[in-house]
Amino acid sequence: MTVTILADSACDLSEHYYNEYNIEMIPLTVHLESKDYQDSIDISSKTIYDAMRKGEAPKTSQASANQFKDIFTSYTEAGKPLLYIAFSSELSGTCQAAKMVEQEIKETDPEAPLHIIDSKCASLGLGLVVLEAAKMAQKGFSFQDIIEQTEKNTAKMEHIFTVDNLEYLYRGGRVSKTAAFVGGLLNIKPLLHVDEGKLIPLEKIRGTKKVLKRMVDVMDKRGSNLQKQIIGISHGDDLPRARELSKMIQDRFGVKEENIIIEMVGSVIGAHSGPGTLALFFHNT
Repeated sequence: MTVTILADSACDLSEHYYNEYNIEMIPLTVHLESKDYQDSIDISSKTIYDAMRKGEAPKTSQASANQFKDIFTSYTEAGKPLLYIAFSSELSGTCQAAKMVEQEIKETDPEAPLHIIDSKCASLGLGLVVLEAAKMAQKGFSFQDIIEQTEKNTAKMEHIFTVDNLEYLYRGGRVSKTAAFVGGLLNIKPLLHVDEGKLIPLEKIRGTKKVLKRMVDVMDKRGSNLQKQIIGISHGDDLPRARELSKMIQDRFGVKEENIIIEMVGSVIGAHSGPGTLALFFHNT
């Protein structure tokens, strides 16, 4: 029986990928101007970024246990295998909510074909992992083979990113108020990565142009077989810079343009990283 892949909206994949590869999606929630919205369903990333530029401070919340119970039981009761690849548990409680429901289901049905992977990934880093699993499912790979390969893929996924305004990371508790203030004055751009699911600062760079070059340098140092993998770039409503980064990668490593996926950072992650975010995702050595 064909395996179904479930993703949450923090994977930042466009709708056409869900349709083409039969991926199920569970939305996280965005709170804006006293209203609740389902990420990627009834609010767009562009709406969030425009609101943030006007001074709004959107909030987010995890997917609920009830959401997971509805979709998990619909598959397990039908005996259909379901693999949920979750947004990093270090950045959201969504994965934990799903695991609670999984435990409840397996107490009465230990053999239920349901598995959850804490990806320790975010944004299009998660999206690339989800996409690879969905392609394997479409090709008829077994449930266990997809689980094992997905766990390998999550461990290899690099996240290198920068933000345009440190204020948004400050609001999310990622940098101090002083660092955000001084960084803004000096045009300092932080370079960060994800390690074991957590956001970790790498270095501070002055000037946007230097940041892009440094991102490519880090990719050169950490990447493996770049010409033979799909590379992801996500952006906070700044497509020109995303395309510039893509061109730099093509020129430096000989990567084909069709092997680079560019997506906008979704509403949930964008609410914390802000407009102008730029992120790069690839497999390491």
